[in-house]
This record gives sequence, C-alpha cells and structure tokens, in this order.
Amino acid sequence: MNRPMNFEHLVTLFQKTHEEVQNRALRAINLSLVTRNWLFGQYIVEFEQHGADRAAYGANLVDALSTRLKQLGIKGVSATRLRLYRTFYREYQQIAQTSPDSLVKSSPANPIQPTLSGELIVAESMQALSPRFTLGWSHYIELLTLDDTAERRFYEIEAAANQWSVRELQRQIASSLYQRLALSRDKDEIRRLAFDGQIVEKAADLIKNPLVLEFLGLEDRPHYSEEELESAIIDQLEIFLLELGKGFLFEARQKRFTFDNDHFRVDLVFYNRLLRCYVLIDLKRNKLTHQDLGQMQMYVNYFDRYVKLSDELPTVGIVLCHRKNDALVELTLPKEANIFASKYQLYLPSKEELKAQLQEITNELKQGAGRGGNGELKMEGEK
Repeated sequence: MNRPMNFEHLVTLFQKTHEEVQNRALRAINLSLVTRNWLFGQYIVEFEQHGADRAAYGANLVDALSTRLKQLGIKGVSATRLRLYRTFYREYQQIAQTSPDSLVKSSPANPIQPTLSGELIVAESMQALSPRFTLGWSHYIELLTLDDTAERRFYEIEAAANQWSVRELQRQIASSLYQRLALSRDKDEIRRLAFDGQIVEKAADLIKNPLVLEFLGLEDRPHYSEEELESAIIDQLEIFLLELGKGFLFEARQKRFTFDNDHFRVDLVFYNRLLRCYVLIDLKRNKLTHQDLGQMQMYVNYFDRYVKLSDELPTVGIVLCHRKNDALVELTLPKEANIFASKYQLYLPSKEELKAQLQEITNELKQGAGRGGNGELKMEGEK
C-alpha cells in the first residue's frame, strides 16, 4: 500500500516536473537551432549554385546577407557564423538523403530542393530534419574542427551514446581517443569505429594505447611513486572512469587477498557491466618487466577461481606502465590470455604522430583491398 503524500512531497513533485519540462524544452530548442543552422547553410549553398541573381553578389554574398538579416533582428547571423552554417551543411549534407518524399522534392544531385522557390514548407522541413540530429550546436561546432570524416563520425556517435558534455567532447578529441582506439585494435576493426563507435564485445575492446591521464594534473616526471599515481587517480575517479571507457564501475583500491598465508594487493579493481567481468589494474611507474605480467596473471587466476561467479566472464588484467616492450609482452603472455599491457602518459599525446601511425595502417588496408583482400576501408557513399 502506498503511503499518503505529505505537503513536502507535493512540492517536490511539482519542482521535479517543472525541471524536467524545462530540460526537455532546452533540448528541443537546441536541436531546433541545429536544424535551423543546417537549413541556413543549405539556403546559402543553393543560392550560390542556382540563385537567379547570384552573379550580382558573387564573393560578397555572405557579407550582404549578414547585413540584411541583422536588420531583420535575426540573431547569430554574422558573416563568420553564416560561413560556418555553410560548412555545416556541406559536411552533413547526407542528413537529408533519407527525408520522406512527401515532405521534400529531391533529386540525385540535390537531396532537398528547391527551398528558395517556396515549394518546401519550413515547418515541415524542420519537423522532418530535427530527429536526424543527435547533438547540440556547440557539439557540432567542435566536430567541424575535424577534417577526417571517419574520425568526425566516431566522435558524433560516442558523444550521443555517452551524453558527453561539450567539455568532455573537447577532451576526448584533444586526447586523440579515435586514433588511440584504432591503434589498439586489429586492423580489420578500424573501419567499424567510424560506423558503430566503440563496441565492447571482448576484453581487447577495453584497451586504449596509450591511456592519457593529463586530467590528474601531474607533471610528466619519472619519480612519481605508484602510490602517488594511485591517489591521484582516486581523486579524479570520475574522469578516470571516462578515460577507461564504457561500462566501468569502481569496486576497490588496494584490494587485499590471501593465498597460502601470503598477502597480495591489487592496486585498482573495477567491474565492467557490459562484459560482466572483473577488471584488475596494476600500476607500474617505470618499464614493464615479465615479472609484472606474471604477477598480474596470478591476480587474474585468483579472481577467476575464487571471486567471480560462474555466469560471469573471465577476469581481465591490465598493467599500466610508463614504458613497455611489445615484444616482451608477446613473448611472456599466451595469445589467449586476458592480460594486457598499456602505456600511460601524463600529457596529451602528439596527434600528428598518432595520425601518422594510423595512416600507415590505413594505407596497408587500402593496398590489401587493391590486391583483392578484405581490408576495405571505404566510407558510405564512396565508389
């Protein structure tokens, strides 16, 4: 039986309902703004291509349009903004390609036309297009700074799926999340990042290389102890979970277990709800050794035998180190091991260096496709 509502509960109910309505209204306004800006960009592009008197304005079109629109009291129509809307339309022109024929008149060359002659009703156009955008305008401004279509698409998918704030999107772009994930994966999985985002289906999907910990605010110097690094991570645990990736829940720090009268401690213990398994992290402030990997193997074995439930997947072990030797890792660990070594760094990585490494892999894939291999990396719409 439900308890009767008292007056304070009544007030709280009103407050929560009002806040929810406000939040929904703000989200609706933001999406409408995105749609408006896309349409503004479309109008400019169409006029530049088909306008009856476009020759009279030429290169001065955007400046003249900005002046006239400001006189009408329309906000956000500076010449700089109008050029941005034009770029937005050009980069996201495919948004309209699946619009219902009942709402738009389309052609293969121009998915929506001719808006300038009045055949497209603005209200219907807004209604048809708004659901196709998933982020706020500030998010799209950040995305437009990316030249690579695959990279931009990846961040758009991830920002929407994880409800990233603009600030978090900026950090993920600055930390080269796309390149780090791509370089941590099998070559055949790189293309999937652009179409599906980060999909966590197996232990290897959790790995980023390197893991960037610039948010800890620590200088890049060699004499931090493992305890200092661990304490800094705990202080910034929420951001650290975001850097780790999807589905991570924090369980314990310095998790102690005893085996055969010996005491052991795992630096950090997490649980990943997507894989339904424990994830153990050991911090090494210097170069990775085979003893470090052996120690993690023992931790993983203990959790698999004495901690995890029968319906949970095998435990994953990650050794975070400042330096690592890939050949040593490959020689020490069996191929089927659920143990991974990943570098960490206390500063943002060189995006140019990561892009260069990723470009090498992309070129190999394209060469393989040219020889009839299955390394196809074409994007949608490419011939």
